[in-house]
Amino acid sequence: MLNVPAQAFPAPGSQQRAALGGRSKVPLKPGRSLMDWTRLTKSGKDLAGLKGQLIKVTEEELAKHSKKDDCWICIRGLVYNITPYMEYHPGGEDELMRAAGRDGTDLFDQVHRWVNYESMLKECLVGRMTLKPVAVTTEACCAISEEKRLLNGMLPKIKVLDSSSKDLTPSYEWFQTDYLVTVVIYTKQKGINSEMVIVDHQDGKLRVDIILRNYSYLLHIELSYAVQEDIAVHISEKVGKVEVVLKKKDNIPWSKLGQPLESHNSFIRCTDRGLYYRKCKLISKTEVTHDTKLFCLMLPQSTHLQVPVGQHIFLKQIIAGTEIVKPYTPVSCSLKSDFKEPSHHDSTHLILMIKIYPNGLFTPELDHLQIGDCISVSNSEGSFKKSQVQTLEDLFLLAAGTGFTPMVKLLNYVLTNVCSLRIAKLLFFNKTEDDILWRSQLEELALQDKRFEVQFILSEPTKEWMGKQGKISSSLLSELVKRSKKDSKTLICVCGPALFTEQGIRFLQDLGYSKEEIHSFTA
Repeated sequence: MLNVPAQAFPAPGSQQRAALGGRSKVPLKPGRSLMDWTRLTKSGKDLAGLKGQLIKVTEEELAKHSKKDDCWICIRGLVYNITPYMEYHPGGEDELMRAAGRDGTDLFDQVHRWVNYESMLKECLVGRMTLKPVAVTTEACCAISEEKRLLNGMLPKIKVLDSSSKDLTPSYEWFQTDYLVTVVIYTKQKGINSEMVIVDHQDGKLRVDIILRNYSYLLHIELSYAVQEDIAVHISEKVGKVEVVLKKKDNIPWSKLGQPLESHNSFIRCTDRGLYYRKCKLISKTEVTHDTKLFCLMLPQSTHLQVPVGQHIFLKQIIAGTEIVKPYTPVSCSLKSDFKEPSHHDSTHLILMIKIYPNGLFTPELDHLQIGDCISVSNSEGSFKKSQVQTLEDLFLLAAGTGFTPMVKLLNYVLTNVCSLRIAKLLFFNKTEDDILWRSQLEELALQDKRFEVQFILSEPTKEWMGKQGKISSSLLSELVKRSKKDSKTLICVCGPALFTEQGIRFLQDLGYSKEEIHSFTA
């Protein structure tokens, strides 16, 4: 699990940490928790300071409100008076002040673009930014009218970011038989795999999101007629073609595919694409340790979603009237999973290893879910790429507690697929023996595969503990992280609480490892 505070903006100097490691969480005063903030927003107090009115805000007016006792910020065109929120922000006041009196959208996106600021700050809304007048060209008018046209198999004009990407912009077409409707997307890129294609069909709306490097191509259509739930997705890797096959409920001819919905036929950066959620059903919940459980979620029948190695999803719950979102990394069924062939289980289920915090806000509610209950699950995100390990020789994994979860699929993948691998070593930091996740599986894996080694390090061991003890340190890493040869291609992955991650990265860099040789799993 990736456990990070729901911050809104990065602290000074945190851009480097965001690239490599965790983020700092500032201790809050008593009575300044998220629940306390939620109660304040429901108290009827005028948090925006405008007595319920909404105004249009110019850049000049926004800039006037740039002090801690009078702080406005703009996020995606909406202006908020965050003065009353200052003391409730987990990342501290200084982080928020970086966006004081200006547009903070980019700063917000650098850290947690998945945080639902609209829900959290809705009572602080001042109004909208006024846009400077721009000349409307004929081409722009044509593009708008074309977007409103009904889809009839003709390809509308695709929006691209720049002229250099125009030739690589995907396109699509559709055709039908008496029983089927097939949508064909030409990505114009080779090497497309099932992890890059996300398909959802809900309430008659078809949504196909294809991830091409750092870009997202979206097909989003309200279908003309009803289709059955079992949707087939076929991918031709060599030619970059994706086929989505729909079964008609009524065997009648379609005159058009449907009507375009928001962002249909768009090709934009993934960071500019909002998260999409679908409801997944809880089908099992089993204990791993005294405070950690394995949750198995079943995807809807009409959803195609496979989470790549090293990426995480977000779970969303409404708690005390506020939308709360947390990131978690799916794991395999066990460390014995085989990556040579994608398992049916991976394409229909998500398995999450989650620590339950009794005094927490999110995980107790999660633990109260009953078998058959549903929870909202997002598309996956993450910066890790399989290309980082394709020719790897030495892999070191530094995990603390549930920071172990990103390592599970990664271990399975490298031990199965990376022929050049010499060493895969896990340094697993926990408080006590009872906290060690999947200990028996890890020990069994070490016996079965000579390339794999696991070292358990406890910070609060019993007198009987014969293994390593202590916390992450430069001396400990110097002893346990050693290349198999002088110039071996090495990757060191780190995941755990923010302080653990920051210290681990600093110690590794002090030991001479480059930024390219260090990857931290953060959200």
